[in-house]
Amino acid sequence: MRAKGIGYDTGLARGGQFNRPFDPDLVRRELTIIRDELHCTAVRLIGTDLDRIESAAGAAAALGLEVWFSPFPWDRTPEEILDLLADGAARAERLRAAGAEVVFVTGAELSLFNHGFLPGDDIPARVSHLIASPELRESLPLRVNEFLARAVEAVRARFGGRVTYAAVPLEQVDWAPFDIVSVDAHRSKEVEHLYREGVRSLVAAGKPVAITEFGVTPYRGAADLGARCGEILEYEGDTPVRLNGEYVRDEEEQARYLRELVAIFTEEGVDAAFACTFVCYGLVHRADPRADLDMASWGVVKVLEDGTGQTYPGVPWEPKAAFGALADCYA
Repeated sequence: MRAKGIGYDTGLARGGQFNRPFDPDLVRRELTIIRDELHCTAVRLIGTDLDRIESAAGAAAALGLEVWFSPFPWDRTPEEILDLLADGAARAERLRAAGAEVVFVTGAELSLFNHGFLPGDDIPARVSHLIASPELRESLPLRVNEFLARAVEAVRARFGGRVTYAAVPLEQVDWAPFDIVSVDAHRSKEVEHLYREGVRSLVAAGKPVAITEFGVTPYRGAADLGARCGEILEYEGDTPVRLNGEYVRDEEEQARYLRELVAIFTEEGVDAAFACTFVCYGLVHRADPRADLDMASWGVVKVLEDGTGQTYPGVPWEPKAAFGALADCYA
């Protein structure tokens, strides 16, 4: 693969509350570890706050990483999404004009995370409507592609580099306006027998292909669930407090999944891939299995409840087995 990458969450806000703090010094340290220890050549910077993404993008560019500038609209209307993307494109262009290698990601899974594409106030409701209605499934691609045509026009008016969109397959994106075909491609048991052929068909279309998300969480059976493996949390309000059942921690399952998918992407000619994800700050690791929120975390590092780690002193986490597996693959 040309670009060996990982996703990096700069912060997702809902109701005015972010899922993580943002310390520029810590972000710079983590991006340095991503480059030097994980051997990444690219990073996808995800978030709802453009100031945070721009700050992290400057740090990543200074380290020589290819920057995938990835605003993540959430709970927004189509017009609000367009405003966010246009602002983000102008910021990404300033970075690109200064000499950085920048790809602009025109949102991600917009139909599931936002208003105006599907009925329902949240993701579970929208998915339920999709499952129940063949008519909705058939009409969704038209709505998505009509919006993306407007979004690409707004982005290209402000950004001179390569442009893509992080899709889920059900959106059936028309890739003609984009430079790169990008898909969030989580392998589950149901599609395992079709997964490699699906990747091969994307590459065969002729444009560079990026896998903008792939990975699972570290418990036994997570690999069978694919994108659904993180749905094991119980909440008090919007705060995760415990797991919703008994699970067995299995870091090697997470590591093995990453190794297998990187091998597929390499063998099938994928241009860029971004493991999901580096760190999930809201999901701490605890010794008590029912309270070990890290089992629902996609991160390749586990966040400590207290203190800092020993492997990389000064950061509040320790690498998981997935960290070493990804580092070996990318090296």
